[in-house]
Amino acid sequence: MSDRFIFTRYRTDCYHCKQNADQIIKAVPNQAQVACENCGATRVFVPRSEDVDAAGLLTKIGKYPVWELVEEATCRNCHTTGPHDLIVSSRHLTVRCRNCKFTHFYKFDLEYLAKDELKFG
Repeated sequence: MSDRFIFTRYRTDCYHCKQNADQIIKAVPNQAQVACENCGATRVFVPRSEDVDAAGLLTKIGKYPVWELVEEATCRNCHTTGPHDLIVSSRHLTVRCRNCKFTHFYKFDLEYLAKDELKFG
């Protein structure tokens, strides 16, 4: 499996600069990030657990709206390439395989405000 487990973007208002901009989402086994393409505000999430789980059970609602996305990815558990539920909240991020229900749960770890090379494409 490549390091690019989930790599996508979601257009919404940035929590930091308040501009409507692409939020670049990258999730790999050892870390997940959500970065604003406009201002560079980046939230870094670290893995907390991996398990077979019911949808949404591990994601708690935070201060900001929860993003519920579906992305194509190759599952680390069943090795099937197919749809994965991607749930992003202010404090948690989960990626769940629709085929085998294997779930990666990440917890918010730190935030920084510098633009880096996390670009889509």
